[in-house]
Amino acid sequence: MAYLAPAEFVTKMVDSGESKLLMSARDTLIRAYMAGAILALSAAFAVSVTVNTGNALAGAVLFPVGFILLYLLGFDLLTGVFTLAPLAVFDKRPGATWGGVMRNWGLVFCGNFAGALTVALFMS
Repeated sequence: MAYLAPAEFVTKMVDSGESKLLMSARDTLIRAYMAGAILALSAAFAVSVTVNTGNALAGAVLFPVGFILLYLLGFDLLTGVFTLAPLAVFDKRPGATWGGVMRNWGLVFCGNFAGALTVALFMS
């Protein structure tokens, strides 16, 4: 595992925010939809394990698996883009505007909601 100096880490975060802002609407929606679905499945799995085993710690240990999958697969949760997208605007990156940030936030919110809603409908 490579070590990153704090300045390099900040640059990587700003680069990530810029790439999220410049991504197409279709790709953003797909990544957000999958993130919402995976996190909803992870929550349902954690609740099921907790109820069936009677051990809340088991569910609490398993829930973060959903976040790990999101990170490894590169999907977008709204909480992540709340942090990363504005960094590109603050750094005055070309093409990064507040309108783009609002667009990205809206698309990711809709995608996350639709993914979680789909899982909820299939489970009901």
